Amino acid sequence: MKVLVTGAAGFIGSHTAERLAAMGYEVVALDNFSNYYDVSLKRKNAQSLAQKGIEVKKVDLRTDDLSSFINESISHIFHFAAQPGISSDSSFEDYFSNNFFGTQRMIDAMMPLSEVPFFVNIATSSIYGLEATLSEDEAPMPASWYGVTKLAAEQLVLAYTRRTLLKGCSLRLYSVYGPRERPDKLYTRLIDCGLNDKSFPLYEGSLEHLRSFTYVQDIVDGIVSVLGKEAVCNGEIFNLGTEEENTTATGLATVEAILQKKIKIAHKPPRPGDQSRTCANIDKARKILQYNPKTSLRSGLEAQVEWFRNSF
Repeated sequence: MKVLVTGAAGFIGSHTAERLAAMGYEVVALDNFSNYYDVSLKRKNAQSLAQKGIEVKKVDLRTDDLSSFINESISHIFHFAAQPGISSDSSFEDYFSNNFFGTQRMIDAMMPLSEVPFFVNIATSSIYGLEATLSEDEAPMPASWYGVTKLAAEQLVLAYTRRTLLKGCSLRLYSVYGPRERPDKLYTRLIDCGLNDKSFPLYEGSLEHLRSFTYVQDIVDGIVSVLGKEAVCNGEIFNLGTEEENTTATGLATVEAILQKKIKIAHKPPRPGDQSRTCANIDKARKILQYNPKTSLRSGLEAQVEWFRNSF
């Protein structure tokens, strides 16, 4: 079968595209190579995919013709493409156009098809708000433009499933880390600062933040577990993360222990919209998807440090 992956040159999208190809699927990979972070890093990911027979095509979901990519030959869509993070450099229009409007255009392209692909929407724990500890059936309270627009995109997809116009589900991911993590994210930045003698920007109060830090391959396990379970997943939301909580302070200390080096700190004011706690409630994913993350923080970070050393 042929599957479509958007945001395929990104962190989690690239790993998922590789996994799907290894499972025997023909992968159609799209990315707009936005400059939210260094485009050369996305090109590296695309080169890694190319070595495994996956060509990442440059396509902007908001403006380009999607009909040649979204057609009856596609059985599933894994939709990662989004404007990520809570950066103050990004406007609400950036989040809305990438996260909501791009999703709407994909759905519009699907509607004329006689066989509509199963749509796997990749969402985020930021939907829940400042404390992401809830089950999927509790009311979300997003506190950032990122969370608001990702919730809107998720509900857009689910609205179409409620009207039986398409089949699909939404996966809310928790604090993913590992090889290829974005340069603005916690662990890539910590490793970079430690290895290259830079100062790590520590936002006020963040050392005490609790996170369900989830290794990327454990997340991919959950994502691809939807395959073969489409009937029970249709119209559903699933949290994917780990039940193990660690503070940012523990993460910092773990990276320092692996590097055997103290990381310099530059203290910064708190970031508005930053979550104080994420703790993934994965009871539903365990029951329906047989989801069972196993990677420890230490072993996952060892793999990320090795990737960073080999890549930069």
